[in-house]
Amino acid sequence: MLFRSLALTLALTAALAAMTAAGSAFAQSNLRIGLAEDPDVLDPTLARTYVGRIVFASICDKLFDIDENLKVVPQLALSHETSADGKEVTIKLRPNVKFQDGEAFDAAAAKYSLDRHLNMKGSFRKPEIGSIDKVEVVDPLTIKLVLKEPFSPLLAQLTDRAGMMVSPKAAEAAGDKFGLHPVCAGPYKFVERVQQGRIVVEKFADYWNRDQVFIDRITYLPIVDTTVRLANLKSGGIDLTERILATDIPAVRADPKLRLSNSVSLAWFGLMINQDNGPKSENPLGKDPRVRKAFELALDRDAINQVVFSGEFVPGNQWVSPQSPYYQKDFPVPKRDLAKARALMKEAGITGKLAIDYMVNNAPEARAVAEVVQSMVAEAGFDLRIRVVEVATALKAGEAGDFQLYGLTWSGRSDPDGNSVIYQTCGAPQNMAKYCDKDVDAWHQEARAATELEARKAIYAKITERFLDKGWIFYLYHPQNLVTHTARLEGYRPIADGIVRVVGLKLK
Repeated sequence: MLFRSLALTLALTAALAAMTAAGSAFAQSNLRIGLAEDPDVLDPTLARTYVGRIVFASICDKLFDIDENLKVVPQLALSHETSADGKEVTIKLRPNVKFQDGEAFDAAAAKYSLDRHLNMKGSFRKPEIGSIDKVEVVDPLTIKLVLKEPFSPLLAQLTDRAGMMVSPKAAEAAGDKFGLHPVCAGPYKFVERVQQGRIVVEKFADYWNRDQVFIDRITYLPIVDTTVRLANLKSGGIDLTERILATDIPAVRADPKLRLSNSVSLAWFGLMINQDNGPKSENPLGKDPRVRKAFELALDRDAINQVVFSGEFVPGNQWVSPQSPYYQKDFPVPKRDLAKARALMKEAGITGKLAIDYMVNNAPEARAVAEVVQSMVAEAGFDLRIRVVEVATALKAGEAGDFQLYGLTWSGRSDPDGNSVIYQTCGAPQNMAKYCDKDVDAWHQEARAATELEARKAIYAKITERFLDKGWIFYLYHPQNLVTHTARLEGYRPIADGIVRVVGLKLK
């Protein structure tokens, strides 16, 4: 009897323990975020995708951030001071900050991260902060950025991946494999990633701003099909999706269980022409400005907006939206002129249909835009052959020059420099067409050195005139940030970059 009683006691104890564990697990909050694509590498130095920036917002804090008014605000930094000649920026760092491996964040760590962005092979951050000549440690919580020349967009660049701080210990140990298990100083630490399946992060107990972190775990779920993503939101399978179709706006607004937040994005969508990157550039579209002009004159940006986006997006022809103070009103969106387009094709000696390989990301709206563009330019003598590929594959193909025309979205930056230089200057890593104009390069440097808005705008006018005429991107529109979430989620802040900032979010 004694043994039986003891066995029963042990069984009850085990059952109670299991129930307690289950209750604890149930009590843990899990925010499920639907992503439009699977991010590329989770290394802030090497990453390029917009959805990757959304994931980074939970893992990797930055020196600075932007607020709802696009004002630069401190994050891991406390303050900054720029010298009178504009060539030195001294940054005071936040004390008592730890990386997710327990290592201290200090001036030496900040220097390491910035040096890594500047010097690591394959870095996409180098063009963004290439004006930095060296980083000096002033004291344990102060760094000085010594610039080659004044660089007005610097702080804006440090509000994104170029300002993300990584653990030197973890980065040194992992090398170029750091993206498999990133270690930063953000509110959540990386747990696991299943390619095309999920990315899981959990609350970092020693986060410097932990009192404002209310959700225990975040699961990012790449769901390419927007309709499926919205259906998951409605059914409770996810709690937030970072993009919906413009055509779904009325249905979302009519659903009392959902909330919609929209704002004009900093992003642009453009059609990129391969001008000088390998054999696929050797075609009339890539080499003949008359053919490129004919192509653009066959486009109707307003119609694209109406057909694909129900008129909710903003047609544009520049790398900043018409709402930007840097928008050049002297270069308005060109109107469709099919007769002139056909005349230019005839002048260029194009008879019959000109076949063009059009590479497009595997996203519903990107495919829809491709089909509308295909129909429009067909009337001018172009035979667009749409090739749908995954985002990561498209980026690799772009680098290799395996495209004639490429539909690409750039997620946008608060300073116009971040929307243009990496695509427009000679040798820039995302200049996949190998476009090169020394004048444009020089003007960009002038704009970087200028500090007054009107002076910078005057320089951008010259870039705009030259690039819209000779460049390799037809800018088509600026999207709306259409973030939708369950009514149970509180604290979401809409900011023009569209990034989901997880600090302050609560699930009721």
